[in-house]
Amino acid sequence: MIRKEDVYKIGRLGKPHGVRGEVTFQFNDDIFDQVDADYLILEIDGILVPFFMEEYRFRSDELALMKFEDIDTEDRARELTGCDVYFPRVHAEADEDHLTWSEIVGYQVMDAVSQQTVGTIVHVDDSTVNTLFEVKTGEGNDLLIPASDDMITDVDKRQRVITMEIPDGLLDL
Repeated sequence: MIRKEDVYKIGRLGKPHGVRGEVTFQFNDDIFDQVDADYLILEIDGILVPFFMEEYRFRSDELALMKFEDIDTEDRARELTGCDVYFPRVHAEADEDHLTWSEIVGYQVMDAVSQQTVGTIVHVDDSTVNTLFEVKTGEGNDLLIPASDDMITDVDKRQRVITMEIPDGLLDL
C-alpha cells in the first residue's frame, strides 16, 4: 500500500484530450521528466494508485498531455479527471542534486542556532519574488519563513529536514 508520506503532490489531471485516452496534466513540478520513473501515483477515492506512463508531451511549462497504459478511450480518461497526481519520494531522492519546492512539503524546519524543530512545511508560496515556506508548528501555529538560500544551511533529504539560520524575532511574529 502506498502511503501519503512516501509521495508528494506534483499536479492534477484535467479533461480528456482526444479519443485515444490522453488526459491533460496540470503540473507544478516536472520531476516526472527529470528522473527515471515509469509511473505516477493518482489519488482515486482517497486511495493512492500507481499508473504507468505510456507517453506524454508538453503543451507548455505547466501543462502536458499524458497517456497512461490501459487508458485507451475518452471515457476511461474522463474517469481520471480531477485526480491529484503524486510522485514517489524514493525516485526523487535518488537524484541528490535535484530538489523541488513541491518535494519539500512535509520536511521539518530546524533552527540552526537552537537546533530545535520549528515545524513542518505545509506549503511553499512561490507566487511572488520572495518565496515563503508556510510552516505549521507543533503547537498548531502558522509561520511564514522566507525561503532564502542565505538562510538555508543544510538540507537532509534522507531525514527530510531543512536547517535554517532564522533571524532573531522572526519566530515571535
